[in-house]
Amino acid sequence: MSEKIKIGAVQAEPAWLNLPESVKKVTSLVEQAGKDGVNVLGFPELFVPGYPWSIWTEPYLPNAPMLHEYMANSLVKDSPEMDQIREAVKKAGIFIVLGYSERDGDSLYISQSFIDPTGTIVLHRRKIKPTGVERSVWGDGQADGLINVVDSPFGKIGGLNCWEHFQPLLRYHEYSQGVDIHVGGWPPFFHKPDNLPSLYLTTAEGDRLACQFMAMEGGCFFICSTQVLSDKGREKLKLVGNPYVKTPGGGFAMLFGPDGTALVDPLDPGEEGILSAEIELSTIDYAKQLLDVVGHYSRPDLLSLKVNLEPAKHVHYK
Repeated sequence: MSEKIKIGAVQAEPAWLNLPESVKKVTSLVEQAGKDGVNVLGFPELFVPGYPWSIWTEPYLPNAPMLHEYMANSLVKDSPEMDQIREAVKKAGIFIVLGYSERDGDSLYISQSFIDPTGTIVLHRRKIKPTGVERSVWGDGQADGLINVVDSPFGKIGGLNCWEHFQPLLRYHEYSQGVDIHVGGWPPFFHKPDNLPSLYLTTAEGDRLACQFMAMEGGCFFICSTQVLSDKGREKLKLVGNPYVKTPGGGFAMLFGPDGTALVDPLDPGEEGILSAEIELSTIDYAKQLLDVVGHYSRPDLLSLKVNLEPAKHVHYK
């Protein structure tokens, strides 16, 4: 394909713990992207209804009332709220990958829905393994979440959430599906705090490097979409005074080319907006003619990946 495509990465603050306002925020960003000529738009992880950062800073019991509110404001995939989002995507004529807390019965999952320009959910997946204390809030995705690349009018589009990008087998399986444009959804991450114990890979800088590396390793365009946290959001999430969180901040959105080149200048960490750039999928060939890790630069006779695509079931009927 030599046709130019415009990709966009959302860096924005969610409407914390508020499903109706979250839907309005999503549809507003979709409308803006459509007016700006964006073809493929990536949203952050858990953009609806926001990433509840205090699960990392407070014990479970003090967080219980907040988590009850969070569950009540999570998004059901087949719902009037999702219908509003799908209709906005159809009206804008774009393709989006939406990150949200999916409510299914009385369980929550960290999910991504791929919605095409007709407003159809053409692929839906759940995060395979929630990270750390996330496991006390969200369930595991099943084998069907391993199919994370779908055809579109704008090439093959894939997606992963947050630290799924640190799982080499997930990345490799995505490359095997022929991804052209990858959407990486992320919560807010901050700079390494002074004189406090923390890991570099839990910082905005460390996680943006993971995105850049995946672009190079997979020879794909990368849309890195992130959340922003304001003082108001900090208060809503009961994070006032927490030294690990800096407001306004948390954003580290970026667009990378298939050789790892940054395609745009970053926004300030506390700034909301949509980063966008025009690309040509044919330029992927420049990177992959040297480095195709599931093609000429591999040795499947020595190293290969075994994949189970059959979801486990809670109940079996004979």
